[in-house]
This record gives sequence, structure tokens and C-alpha cells, in this order.
Amino acid sequence: MEIILKEDIAGLGYKNDIVKVKDGYGRNYLIPQGKAVIATESAKKVLAENERQRAHKLAKIKADAEALAAKLNGVKVSISAKVNEDGTIFGGVGAAQVAEALAAKGFEIDRKVIVAETVKAVGEYTATINLHKEVKAEVAFEVVAEAAE
Repeated sequence: MEIILKEDIAGLGYKNDIVKVKDGYGRNYLIPQGKAVIATESAKKVLAENERQRAHKLAKIKADAEALAAKLNGVKVSISAKVNEDGTIFGGVGAAQVAEALAAKGFEIDRKVIVAETVKAVGEYTATINLHKEVKAEVAFEVVAEAAE
């Protein structure tokens, strides 16, 4: 019997795959558990239409990520931090501070997608921003000593 998987099943296939299984396995386990549906002609048409719409949405999301990456690649931000007399930072500068500096420049980037090592000294560094699974942007940031009051 042919079925359409509703979720990934190890050893059988991935979500939205059309696979052949034995009748008992399909009717007694996969379909009652909600893991699959029978692959009728109408179900196959619905699956094809859903895949087409999803591909269109994914293409738009990727295009938006590429446009944002083009804007971000030339950006350089400056982050001020309290330092001791040796130039070592109290605490550290990481992804959260880079996200705040980008927000000040008008880029709303979630700190969870920013990959930057925690910086402990004054200097220039680079952070990678994962905008999409295939699109990444590089942002230069400089850590400067905070002005003494």
C-alpha cells in the first residue's frame, strides 16, 4: 500500500514522502497513530500543491535574507565596554551586545542567530550572522574602552 508520511520516521522516510509499506503496518500502526495517510489521487494532488506553495514561501524568505545580508556586509559597529588599566574588559562582549549595537543602527537581529566569540579585550573582531540556512552575513565590530567619567 502507498502512504504519505506526516512526520519523519526512521528507516522509512521523511515528512511528505510517498512510500510503500505492507498493508498491516500502514492500517494498524501508521494511520491510526496519525503518522501517515493513504496516498489516494486527491491526497497526492493536495501534497503537490502544498509543496509548491511551501517552495514559493521558502524562496521569498531566502530572498529577504539575501537582501538583508547585502545590507549587513558593509556595516561596522562600535561597542564600548568598561576596561581595567590593562585593557581587559570587565565581563565580556558577546552576541547580545552585538545585537544591541546593530539595533541602534536600525537592524533588528535576534541575538540567537549571531555567532561571535565572547571578547575579553579591546580590539576589532568579526561576528557571523546566520540569516537563513544558506545565507550568512559578516559584521565587523570594534570594542572600545568606555570613556572615564
